[in-house]
Amino acid sequence: MKGRVVLLDEVAGRRAAALMVDGRLEDLLIDPPEGAAPGVGAISLARADRPLKGQGGLTLQLGDGLSGYLRRAKDIAPGDTFLVQVSGVAEPGKAIPVTPDLIFKSRYAIVTPFAPGLNVSRAIRDEDERDRLLEIAHESRAASDEYGLIIRSSADGVEADTLHEDIYAMCKTATTVLEQRDGDIEWLLGAEDAHTLAWRDWDTPDEVVEGGFEDHGVLDAVDAALAPCQTLTGGAYAFVETTRALIAVDVNTGSDHSMAAGLKANLALVRDLPRLLRIKGLGGQITLDLAPMPKRERRQLEDAVKKAFRQDGTDVVVAGWTPLGHLELTRKRDRLPLSQVWPRA
Repeated sequence: MKGRVVLLDEVAGRRAAALMVDGRLEDLLIDPPEGAAPGVGAISLARADRPLKGQGGLTLQLGDGLSGYLRRAKDIAPGDTFLVQVSGVAEPGKAIPVTPDLIFKSRYAIVTPFAPGLNVSRAIRDEDERDRLLEIAHESRAASDEYGLIIRSSADGVEADTLHEDIYAMCKTATTVLEQRDGDIEWLLGAEDAHTLAWRDWDTPDEVVEGGFEDHGVLDAVDAALAPCQTLTGGAYAFVETTRALIAVDVNTGSDHSMAAGLKANLALVRDLPRLLRIKGLGGQITLDLAPMPKRERRQLEDAVKKAFRQDGTDVVVAGWTPLGHLELTRKRDRLPLSQVWPRA
């Protein structure tokens, strides 16, 4: 199966979407099981609860009796009510991370109610196209002083009428939510389901298939992704395992015993790590126990890590090297672990 194929299916009665590129699983989305906390993007009217001294944040009361955690608590007093948006996934037993900086994301644009201004994605480099998109943005409702607007890279070459409709719909959603900021503590907007997220974020597919997980090898690919051992190019392999505290990645050179085997295995891991973490739904603290290589090659590996995650569009911080030679990263938790949402796990 060649090309970029989006498959929309259901697993255990829940919507699921898979992105296959030249027969390899690149991403996987599945709706959480019933009773799970709202996912990233959901918006709630919240009430400030109590400050957490020493941590600089505070806890919040969210809809359905859930608890949230706001890292930035300046000028917020207990009892204040305001809108917040889920910004990450909480570990079991912990409060849901939220932010007051709301965004409304569609296929072609991002509406930012509290950040005025118009911007076009830097991925669109053609100056004539950038000017065209800015003109469309100025003509849209989002060009008012009330809302800001970011034109996404997927808008490149899209007809003006389609963009206007997309922007208008997001502005209308934003207005509807903002008008409810003085009501009861409740969820005002849910997270998008797997099929909608696939339509929104996986642009320019060569083919969209309804169903077909089994016929196109998605189920086998998911089983492979759930396994701790992951094969890498050049015969190397890595174990990706989770603990309560962190994600441990152990890299092995396999049958290659050459002088450069360590660096080659480590680079193979780094290039595939964003995809592996994305599919597995893993984030937080990540420790790489790399194959042996000279210290002089560490800079090259760090640059490769930054490049891989930058191309992936993932928020990651390279914390540095430990005295034992481990490389430490932190990655934003933006979805539930695959082992928790996949029914065959």
